[in-house]
Amino acid sequence: MVIDYVKISVKAGDGGNGAVSFRREKYVAAGGPDGGDGGRGGSIYFKVDSNTSTLLDFKYKKKFKAEDGKHGDGARKIGKSGQDLYISVPKGTIVRDIDKDVVVADLSEEGQTFLIAKGGKGGRGNIHFATPTRQVPNFAEQGKKGAEKNIELELKMLADVGLVGFPNVGKSTLISRVSSAKPKIANYHFTTLDPALGVVKPRTGEPFVMADIPGIIEGASDGVGLGIQFLKHVERTRLLLHVVDAAGFEGRNPVEDFNKINEELKKYSTILASKKQIVVANKMDIANNEELLKELETKCKEENLKLFKISAATNEGLEELIEYVAQELKNIPKEDIVQVDEMYNAEEELLNQEWKIDTEIRKDGMYYIISGGPIERLMSKVNVFDIESRQYMQKVLKQLGVIDKLKEMGIQEGDYIEIEGYQLEYSE
Repeated sequence: MVIDYVKISVKAGDGGNGAVSFRREKYVAAGGPDGGDGGRGGSIYFKVDSNTSTLLDFKYKKKFKAEDGKHGDGARKIGKSGQDLYISVPKGTIVRDIDKDVVVADLSEEGQTFLIAKGGKGGRGNIHFATPTRQVPNFAEQGKKGAEKNIELELKMLADVGLVGFPNVGKSTLISRVSSAKPKIANYHFTTLDPALGVVKPRTGEPFVMADIPGIIEGASDGVGLGIQFLKHVERTRLLLHVVDAAGFEGRNPVEDFNKINEELKKYSTILASKKQIVVANKMDIANNEELLKELETKCKEENLKLFKISAATNEGLEELIEYVAQELKNIPKEDIVQVDEMYNAEEELLNQEWKIDTEIRKDGMYYIISGGPIERLMSKVNVFDIESRQYMQKVLKQLGVIDKLKEMGIQEGDYIEIEGYQLEYSE
């Protein structure tokens, strides 16, 4: 079973809190603050793993969390950092940030890693807040929250050549003859339920990867049949082999089938519709309808498409086809059709998250409510029950322009402000 599309959630570790501690040793008077910093939270990475070929593991585990950083301690002891979490994904995995609705990574190289969620920074201990006028800081900084995201993973096969066509036209037989792929082959529709990859080694030219795409039928782009599950796999191929049944099996018309499949490709993606195609008339060993063949030849001439007549069952014409494909691939560059957000940076994003909300002041009844990113950061350091800590808070509020804004709004001594859940009486 191939699982090629999943949604998961990731949560990086939170940073540990800084410690509030004072040096206490015999014969050492007024030792001063010695609270250590908290450790950083663990980050989360995706890593391409050659031993993984599907996203099946994510069917049973949807939530991933990295380790939190440990809190700081006295004697300047720094908390241990949380362990980073590496999530293995197969080669060809596309990573999308669901909340931002952007593709953030195209993991197509062996061993490639990508930082998806940055761990929170550890909070500073009270040793950092001692000044000549504040020698006993009774507060420390809380650790920052780690990034939390909803992620969509999609697996797109990495193949040079894709086989497309209606079910039962011989695609599986073809790939089994020219490569080491061993797809299930039987005389009924939808024999192939999963995409199959095979390495083809031509007599001349470079080896290439061929993909047998499960049967696409009319209406596939709208969700009919199995094709909608696999159309996306064709997007990364450089060349399409459009296989048709030259024998007209089950009364089919190869030209009509050719037109219907191309219409589905066009509906699904303009990229697919513009890909170079080679038409492969299969089952020539049992083809006996000259009219169907002439109609197909005329169609290919009109579309300026190369036509190969083969029999995958008897190997007729296969070598010529493969040699031609190998030569054509030399002239078709590999292109990355996935548009990745080049500006995405998990480290910068976490920093922006901490500061993304500007300071806001609004009046609600008898309270002036102060909120915003800088305010949250400030209050993570403050112990409102300590007078020196409150003095530090007031100093920073003044630097942020909050005090001036409150005065503009008409605040008077004795009025109340609310800041991060605390109600305080305003005083000059």
